[in-house]
Amino acid sequence: MLINPAFAQEAAAVAAPAVDPAVAASPIRLLLQFLVIFAVFYFFLIRPQQKKLKEHQAMQKNISRGDTIVTVGGVVGKVIRSNADDLLVEIADGVRVVVVRDRVLNRRTQPSADFTEEESVNDNAKKGSEGLKDVLTKKK
Repeated sequence: MLINPAFAQEAAAVAAPAVDPAVAASPIRLLLQFLVIFAVFYFFLIRPQQKKLKEHQAMQKNISRGDTIVTVGGVVGKVIRSNADDLLVEIADGVRVVVVRDRVLNRRTQPSADFTEEESVNDNAKKGSEGLKDVLTKKK
């Protein structure tokens, strides 16, 4: 029940087809494969990311007085004054903070309509316990 060595050699030859060693180990072919992979990465990953970064830097550079911005921390405010490196931002009535220009995530074009409607409703609301009673008993 032992395997004949000639039979084992024949099975190995059938399992591994003959490959021309000059074609399989060609350094030019290997280099070409790496160049194709790099080109795919460049056009689908690196180039779009660089373009997006340049647009973001241009947006940060062009922030001026009166713009509404969102910081990296999620704070929304209106720019009161801008310098080369930082911005003075009003985040609430009378609350002003200095924000480093590089920490601006986005510039908003218009304030949210829902937020301004809620502000106008809250301005007309009753003050004190009467207003609280109306809010708690209000049915939707």
